Amino acid sequence: MDMRVFDLFKIGIGPSSSHTVGPMLAARRFLLEAGNLHQVSKVQVALYGSLALTGQGHATDRAVLLGLMGETPQDVAPESVEQKLAQLEQTHQLRLLGEYAVPFHPAEDILWFKQEVLPGHPNGMTFILTRNDGQTERQTFYSTGGGFIYSEDELAHPGKRDTDQQKPVPFPFSTMADLLAHGQRTGLSVTTMLRANETVHCSNDELNAGLDKIWSVMKACISRGLQQNGELPGGLHVKRRAAALWRTANETADVLPHDGMHRVSLYAMAVNEENAAGGRVVTAPTNGAAGIIPAVLRYYAEDCKPSNPEQGIRNFLLAASAIGMLCKKNASISGAEIGCQGEVGVACAMAAAGLTAALGGSNEQIEAAAEIGIEHHLGMTCDPIGGLVQIPCIERNGMGAVKAITAASLSLRSDGTHKVTLDDAIETMRQTGADMQAKYKETSLGGLAVHVVSVNYAAC
Repeated sequence: MDMRVFDLFKIGIGPSSSHTVGPMLAARRFLLEAGNLHQVSKVQVALYGSLALTGQGHATDRAVLLGLMGETPQDVAPESVEQKLAQLEQTHQLRLLGEYAVPFHPAEDILWFKQEVLPGHPNGMTFILTRNDGQTERQTFYSTGGGFIYSEDELAHPGKRDTDQQKPVPFPFSTMADLLAHGQRTGLSVTTMLRANETVHCSNDELNAGLDKIWSVMKACISRGLQQNGELPGGLHVKRRAAALWRTANETADVLPHDGMHRVSLYAMAVNEENAAGGRVVTAPTNGAAGIIPAVLRYYAEDCKPSNPEQGIRNFLLAASAIGMLCKKNASISGAEIGCQGEVGVACAMAAAGLTAALGGSNEQIEAAAEIGIEHHLGMTCDPIGGLVQIPCIERNGMGAVKAITAASLSLRSDGTHKVTLDDAIETMRQTGADMQAKYKETSLGGLAVHVVSVNYAAC
């Protein structure tokens, strides 16, 4: 497995990991690798396929500009973004990596190829740099979901990727069957094996600190989302609902048995409202599905009353990451590639596995929970209205969080045996995504996106 926990859980900003976080990282990387920026006279970027079709709603153009300025998703202050972009609009000067000024006109230098898809992935982009002597350099990158980016060469030759990821680990796995076999042979849990693999790359203390930071950012995102009112940006005039519903929930006593699940769905919606507003979130495994794991984690920490919540939260994230790695490797976590089954479906499976592990479930029960989570999202399309990560994305996270808890409950009350394996479900998801028409895969050309009047960006 050539992934690590912190490849899946990345701190960034909304509204999209594949359309915002990935392009920002790619733009910055392009300039760092090009070098000699004082000799540059012009920079352009061409966006293709899903990046072009839904890029305005997903803030791809803004992300590219921030990346060219040298910003990173994990460090850029969300409240500073508008000022940075306004300054560019006023001066038409773009400071490459924050230092080297070149003329830049977004309307002319960001090119949208909505009818063309590059061969490597639906989320393709090409950067073109012109130097003072007239010579040009270009490089193509693909944003494959969850903030993962690969150059054209890396995508074609996986062996050329980061060699640090290829260090031998004590429990290598490419399938869930591999992990289960390791567990049966050694008697170790999934979380213990993941921890052993991770500490090949870092110390145990560093791993714990990283996991604790991920949870801290998730918690803060829920808290912000439960306090914010107003309207989400983008022109659809979608009002934030989580804060008002949260106040109402706290003003009245829980009357019905399912009121607790209502709160869980609000945690998830709060995160995804923050994401839609461009706020700080954790990609888990994508931004479009970023609310599910934090919501289920808060449910675990507050409602399950664990005796050792700190260790339980770490185990949750480790088990969840194992499932995310398998889905990324053997199918996809990109809505543009396989639909929302690869985003909300995978996040639900990860959260179900994480909760099962945190509550002391066996390896077989962890697998069963993850399989249930994926099985009951198979075929889910990605059809955001107006290309915005708002409808149906925000509510889908609330539903996904509740389904994850249900999946964990079912698995914990079983012996872990089941007819369909997680590997079977992941392969089915991959095949279903391959069969799905392109208009249902993050293009806003099908589904709800065409049955509801879309935003007119020219009027916004």
